[in-house]
Amino acid sequence: MKVYIGADHRGFELKEKITKWLSEWGYEYLDVGAQSLELSDDYTKYASEVASLVSKEKDSKGILLCGSGVGVDVVANKFDGVRASVGKSVDQIKAGRNDDNMNVLVIAADYTKVEEAKEMVKAFLETEFSGKARFKRRLEDIKRIEENN
Repeated sequence: MKVYIGADHRGFELKEKITKWLSEWGYEYLDVGAQSLELSDDYTKYASEVASLVSKEKDSKGILLCGSGVGVDVVANKFDGVRASVGKSVDQIKAGRNDDNMNVLVIAADYTKVEEAKEMVKAFLETEFSGKARFKRRLEDIKRIEENN
């Protein structure tokens, strides 16, 4: 599994910590940027890059960061096959992976402590989709909605 990660200036510092953890944990990842702190950058650039890659690669995952998490979440969910959600807690993220096969974790950098982020990323990467029939049915419903919009 490959992990794609991106963040604007407000998520940059935390993204740098997350890429270090990904390396330590042995994950293959691609940091799409920002590569340096750019106070005038736009989250849309990084969110669309990560979401596009996740949309094309079935078994990949993405991590996006911005100040509130809302902007990158909105952009990512415009891409077919992307199921992005703002992470609030480890339990919520586990439920999102288990029930909805969430494939992009969004972190609100302005509202998330470093240790919380570490535990949320770990939960996101380690929790598997349960594959229960009702959850698969709902994912098929989402796919049909995407095809008709």
